[in-house]
Amino acid sequence: MCGVTGAVASCGSAAVGCAGGSCVNYFTSAKFLLYLGHALSTWGDRMWHFAVSVFLVELYGNSLLLTAVYGLVVAGSVLLLGAIIGDWVDKNSRLKVAQTSLVVQNASVILCGIILMIVFLFKTQLLTLYSGWLLTMCYILVITIANIANLASTATTITIQRDWIVVVAGEDRSKLADMNATIRRIDQLTNILAPMAVGQIMTFGSPVIGCGFISGWNLLSMCLEYLLLWKVYQKTPALALKATSKIEESELKQLNVQKDSELKPTEGVQLIGEKDVTVFEPHQEKEISCSARIAEPFITFRDGWVAYYNQPVFLAGLGLAFLYMTVLGFDCITTGYAYTQGLSGSVLSLLMGASAITGIMGTVAFTWLRRKCGLVRTGFISGIAQFTCLVLCVISVFMPGSPLDLTVSPFADIRTRLLEGQSLPTALPADMSEISFTTGMHNWLNRSSSVNSDLEMSSDSVPLISVSLLFAGVIAARVGLWSFDLTVTQLLQENVIESERGIINGVQNSMNYLLDLLHFIMVILAPNPEAFGLLVLISVSFVAMGHIMYFRFAQKTLGNQVFACCGLKSKAVSNDSPPSNTSTV
Repeated sequence: MCGVTGAVASCGSAAVGCAGGSCVNYFTSAKFLLYLGHALSTWGDRMWHFAVSVFLVELYGNSLLLTAVYGLVVAGSVLLLGAIIGDWVDKNSRLKVAQTSLVVQNASVILCGIILMIVFLFKTQLLTLYSGWLLTMCYILVITIANIANLASTATTITIQRDWIVVVAGEDRSKLADMNATIRRIDQLTNILAPMAVGQIMTFGSPVIGCGFISGWNLLSMCLEYLLLWKVYQKTPALALKATSKIEESELKQLNVQKDSELKPTEGVQLIGEKDVTVFEPHQEKEISCSARIAEPFITFRDGWVAYYNQPVFLAGLGLAFLYMTVLGFDCITTGYAYTQGLSGSVLSLLMGASAITGIMGTVAFTWLRRKCGLVRTGFISGIAQFTCLVLCVISVFMPGSPLDLTVSPFADIRTRLLEGQSLPTALPADMSEISFTTGMHNWLNRSSSVNSDLEMSSDSVPLISVSLLFAGVIAARVGLWSFDLTVTQLLQENVIESERGIINGVQNSMNYLLDLLHFIMVILAPNPEAFGLLVLISVSFVAMGHIMYFRFAQKTLGNQVFACCGLKSKAVSNDSPPSNTSTV
């Protein structure tokens, strides 16, 4: 009996020891260190992106002009420089790229924070120096440095989330899918928690304290992230090896783990072989003329977009970009519309929390669907789910409480105020023919405040059926949206050759920013709440076009197999065979 008891005790101790050892191994693994570094980086990014907009509004007399200029500069910079940044990522070692972009990004934020602190403390004195031109230079300097920080953040995203994570996952596609999903969950959580944290500091403290806190956080975070990157690099020897030529890429392996021998081979095999991919050869060491150096960025820009078009996953990437042309998200536009419909800030914060939860559910759905149906079909199913939920948004446009009225002029509020002799906000240009982004946003804010005042003074409230359906559709659609986003992200990771990951993902970022910029222009053209229903219909149309592009990609990739899912297969499926030029992969 004692022997049995001792054996059980020893087995229990061994089990505890194994469990403890596995926990230690996990928390010291390259995968966990990558998660930790990403969490630190994302937390700092979200705090800064939230705070810099608030700071710029406060600095310019509660006007949105500086915020609008900052947004346009950021979007334009990534649009023009995305391919060049990606090319720089491809041509340099992984550690150098990651460390350089990390230092530049955080140093830029720290410098911006210091300048903003000086401006907040000595704004009155700066206004009197050189007729206020010194203060204007400070504004320009802040926007320029903040834009540099955003470009460095783009480089960090490309190298870590599109390259390092693929190498750390090895040849295990399931592990890659799990890592992508975890990264997105971290993004979802920090999107909500980081702005809340810095918002509390700015509310109960002051803008100066907020600037100091963000600068201090980025300094500490930079040191920790630098150390974590080095640890991940040491634990993953493959990161030191980087293919830079076509010869090295000729034996590129697909990372798919084949669940079903009859269903899965063509899903990953046809992707690489579908089109010839342009590979950038390394530059030879030779004398380069001055004109060639000037022309090099333009050539890189052109070659990057050509290479992006030639990718086998071009339609999938373009479909994802089209999803950025929408007002159906929790940005300043949709929240401004919600205020006009009588929703309070507390209700909006709850809705944002619900959207984060459904976003996390989307990451869970992605991993489950991918195991059951394969990667390409997961995107197809996710697209159908997202579009189905957005039908609620379309219905909301025609429900009671919807302010849809296309007979109202987009700039009726401005004309009315001019006729009444009221002064325009400082952000508005004197010439009404130069209506800009700021004009549209001011219309939203002015209409929001006036409607909320009317609601407080009147016993009759706006029916909430329309706005309830709108946000129900937006929140529910996040499940399909994030599952679809993860699908396209992994398709790019798996099917873009290693020597082109940077430039292709740089162009993908440019495409995303281009469509995002177009959606702001759309709001400029129709900024009043009466036209928001039209914006909803246009947004859903672009989402539909994006998913049609993806369906075309899935059809070209899988053929008749696109509708076979979850282990179900037809005769047409079993008769399909992979192309002869890729059957050896």
